[in-house]
Amino acid sequence: MSDYWTPAHHAVEHEDAETLARLLADGADPNEVFSNMTLLTHAIDVEGDGSLPSGQPLAVHTTAVLLAFGADPELADPDGHTPMDMADHHGHNLAVKLLRAHIQRASRR
Repeated sequence: MSDYWTPAHHAVEHEDAETLARLLADGADPNEVFSNMTLLTHAIDVEGDGSLPSGQPLAVHTTAVLLAFGADPELADPDGHTPMDMADHHGHNLAVKLLRAHIQRASRR
């Protein structure tokens, strides 16, 4: 499966924030689209899905890394889902708060 994703999407799929940050710092596009998902919608989907079977609390580390490197918090994926749609769908309140903060900050510029 590791050959299926782009390197950045592979890092997101495995919630590898360190590798993701390194790829973004080296020039990977934070708004990359692959397999009908932006990196940000993919991150929120993985974070939301990952907590369900494990019972672990929702994490937000890959979402935070993407936003820190300039991912557009309002960019819809090819299916029309925004990061906020994905966060709402998963009940991912940490991501909702983080997205709102970035959207509000961008609107002040």
